[in-house]
Amino acid sequence: MIDKQAYNKLVKSKAPKSKEVKTLVLAFVIGGFICCIGEAIHDLLSAYLPIGPQTAGSLTSVCMIFLGSLLTGLGVYDKIGRVAGAGSIVPITGFANSVVSPAMEFNREGMVLGVMSKMFVVSGPVIVSGVVASIIIGFIYWVVSMFA
Repeated sequence: MIDKQAYNKLVKSKAPKSKEVKTLVLAFVIGGFICCIGEAIHDLLSAYLPIGPQTAGSLTSVCMIFLGSLLTGLGVYDKIGRVAGAGSIVPITGFANSVVSPAMEFNREGMVLGVMSKMFVVSGPVIVSGVVASIIIGFIYWVVSMFA
């Protein structure tokens, strides 16, 4: 029989070394780079098109969703995700990836029963949570503003 200290020492020696710092740095750098691309698109749209900042922001979102979807369709975004981890899912491109990936996976099952029914398997709960949270916060804001 092995005592507790010897067992803990054995587990530590056999356990794989953590790559936590490397993973965190890659997530930060790659996620930040994706956000910098979005900022560059926003700056270019604002500088070269006669539009306001709100329209530039909306067009930037559309461009980033398109890029995320395109890179997912080409199989590039999954490779980025393997390296970046959470850094690739936080920006809006990660949301596009979570919609396109299931749609591509279930494409062979047909348009309605495959693509349309499975498209929001991953992103559906996120959408519902966001809508419910915004309704609750809006209601709280409305109630507070009545008494302020």
